[in-house]
Amino acid sequence: MLPPPPPPIVAPAWPDTPVARLEALAMLQSLELALVTQDSATLVLDDWCARHHLAPPGTKIVADRQFGANHDAPADVRASLHVSADTPLNYRLVHLRCGERVMSIAENWYVPARLTAEMNRALDNTDTSFGRVVRPLGFRRTTLASRLLWSPLGEDWSTIGDGTANRTQVAQNLTIPSRVIENRAVLVLPDGAPFAYVIENYTAAVLAAPPPALGR
Repeated sequence: MLPPPPPPIVAPAWPDTPVARLEALAMLQSLELALVTQDSATLVLDDWCARHHLAPPGTKIVADRQFGANHDAPADVRASLHVSADTPLNYRLVHLRCGERVMSIAENWYVPARLTAEMNRALDNTDTSFGRVVRPLGFRRTTLASRLLWSPLGEDWSTIGDGTANRTQVAQNLTIPSRVIENRAVLVLPDGAPFAYVIENYTAAVLAAPPPALGR
């Protein structure tokens, strides 16, 4: 069980209207598509933060390593990595942060024997994100599962008011859960050998920008 993410510095404030709900869904689906079609989640988040102005220009994703965290690899993780029960695996738990906003909580089991000594030292001793460390390997990412943990439209979005019935009332904001997307993926070397298994939980901070439709 992952620990809860730290609260975002500025909570996403999306009005509870049909237009805002559709915008939120479109943004989540856009991010989900980028994550399943590109090889580096870190680079996807770099671009996401820049395009949505979630931090000062030039800000890059930082991996806040949760030192001391440990989690034995489940059997399905070892099977996906094509390793036996006694093959050494390392574990990393990180908060991927854009400025002061934690965008993702990522668990990662990896096969140290399939990385270089320099990469293993960086992963053991620094906060550098996994994707940046292993980028020279020319790996590809194979998505095993991807799902939205929250649907902005709800079960029957057609019954939601348009927010114009009584403009004297204080507008209600959407209640966005702490996690909105979960991805599971395997990173694979050019020769086909899998070397890392990741579980990524993307937080409400990915929607921290103002709703696009309301900014036009």
